[in-house]
Amino acid sequence: MLWVKALHVIFVVAWFAGLFYLPRLFVYHADTYDEPGLIRFRLMERRLLGLTNLAGSLAVFFGLLTLAREPALTQLTWMQVKLALVAGLIGYHLWCAWLVRQFARRRPWHSARWYRLFNELPALFLAGIVVLVIVRPF
Repeated sequence: MLWVKALHVIFVVAWFAGLFYLPRLFVYHADTYDEPGLIRFRLMERRLLGLTNLAGSLAVFFGLLTLAREPALTQLTWMQVKLALVAGLIGYHLWCAWLVRQFARRRPWHSARWYRLFNELPALFLAGIVVLVIVRPF
């Protein structure tokens, strides 16, 4: 069981790394106008999204495996709130994937400033999830 939890944490860290860096690439991409730079950012975003998809999928898989082996956890309020935050994080991830497709089509929807603010959202998810798991306030 400890191996499953360790793998879950490893892939959560990798997932967050991707979710922190991908929107940062959007900031730089939105401020880029030369063709070689645009091509470079599209390639970087696509590759990073692929790695982030893999890490996120494995984090969710090992998290669900943990819950399957310890189903009583799902009855705890802190775990239910954590799972709601994870669902929000998955939504954020899907939003990032949609933005990668928009950039690939040369249609950024927002300014670099907007992407800077968007880049802060995963930190809020991370803080909430870590506090719930470590402190278990309820």
